Amino acid sequence: MRFKLIIAFVNDDVTDAVLDASRIAGAMGATVINNARGEGIKKTKTFFGLTLDTQRDVLLLLVEEHLSRNVLENISDVGKFDNSPGTGIAFQIDVEDAVGVSHQIQELSETIEEII
Repeated sequence: MRFKLIIAFVNDDVTDAVLDASRIAGAMGATVINNARGEGIKKTKTFFGLTLDTQRDVLLLLVEEHLSRNVLENISDVGKFDNSPGTGIAFQIDVEDAVGVSHQIQELSETIEEII
């Protein structure tokens, strides 16, 4: 079984909605890293030296490759990544190997057979 790693940077106020959307699309779980920060095209505003940027969360989702595009599109829609700048980004990368997911493979196999 082959996997993709979806990495999403989302505003912390939509993290739960994005996680729900990923599960609906076939993701079995996620790891959330809280309180990340970053910059886009425009530098964040400051007020007396204090940064006024929104906190972000980093979501890591290990997803079976046949489900990954659907998960990516669902989280993009819920997070409104393409609708307005600064709401977040997501991308997927190939995973060469993974351990610790054998308990998910049985359930994934049944799901993937239905898709294929």
